[in-house]
Amino acid sequence: MQTNIPNRCAAAAGGGVKPLRYTGGVLQMIDQRRLPTEEVWLDYRDYREVAEAIRTMVVRGAPAIGCAAAFGAWFGARDIDTDSTAAFLEQFAAVCELLAASRPTAVNLFWALERMQSFARSHADRPVLQIKIALEYEALAILEEDERINRAMGEHGQKLLPERCRILTHCNAGALATGGYGTALGVIRAAAAAGKQIEVFADETRPFLQGSRLTAWELQRDGIPTTLICDNMAGYLMSQGRVDCVIVGADRIAANGDTANKIGTYSLAVLAKEHGIPFYVAAPISTIDFSLTDGRQIPIEERDPREVTHIGEQRLAPEDIAVYNPAFDVTPARLITAIITENGVAEGDFVHTLPELAEGTKR
Repeated sequence: MQTNIPNRCAAAAGGGVKPLRYTGGVLQMIDQRRLPTEEVWLDYRDYREVAEAIRTMVVRGAPAIGCAAAFGAWFGARDIDTDSTAAFLEQFAAVCELLAASRPTAVNLFWALERMQSFARSHADRPVLQIKIALEYEALAILEEDERINRAMGEHGQKLLPERCRILTHCNAGALATGGYGTALGVIRAAAAAGKQIEVFADETRPFLQGSRLTAWELQRDGIPTTLICDNMAGYLMSQGRVDCVIVGADRIAANGDTANKIGTYSLAVLAKEHGIPFYVAAPISTIDFSLTDGRQIPIEERDPREVTHIGEQRLAPEDIAVYNPAFDVTPARLITAIITENGVAEGDFVHTLPELAEGTKR
């Protein structure tokens, strides 16, 4: 089911649109494939449908994917028909396995599913019905926590920025990519709220155009001065001295700080290094995968060639042309000035500073 909603209904003052909302057992998600020309909300009640929405990028952005997956897990749990706790946990694991297969790179997907399974296992002494009820509240907690995390991240990050700052960002790491407010765009929003004079250059972000379709749309709605550029214009802007820093999000960060983000991020990091421009990554602690020693171990999703050869239904390339379409690249830690999290800012040797920040979640 879809519902057309006037733009003003989805806006949150100073926080951007919220891409997910949950009411009465129904998860509604804005169809990000149809922005900015249409604002359409889709209703979900089945975990298989949620998995398909993640795979087809109705919802995208690592934190938002994790939030959606948590509700998908809850839908799957709700529909399991057994009074046996052991049977329930076995079937619930299968539900989560199906959801986990929807996209391979964003670690928040796996983090959220493991949190839901761990929660269920920790309540194995309760009747199945009670576990199901508790899982619904856990999914809601994941969604609500995400916006709080992003706002904390924004406050830490905005302190790195001067009073006048021209920021280049890539892809969409805004409210649309999270439970609300945003990671990279959360830093930008917090800086603007602090009274700093902020100007943003948004890369269009080929081939799926998240920058032109989503980031430009979000920031324009918030009244933050934004200029859209093609991806291949970034180096020229830097050479003109028109960029003060680069801020991006992340889909997975290895223990050493190597960061996977939307394809094209690595190129920006190299350009920023060449021009002596700070390069910041903003991401929650849940995006750090301490099981991976470096970025070479991060799985990189390859997507449909049609995303490169077409814009919508319009073909841009010859038929049967070979296409390579990796959705992400990995930026080495040596090119990253700092990693901004909800617990603070990691700088220097990330092998040591990232675990120190992560420990803050346990205090």
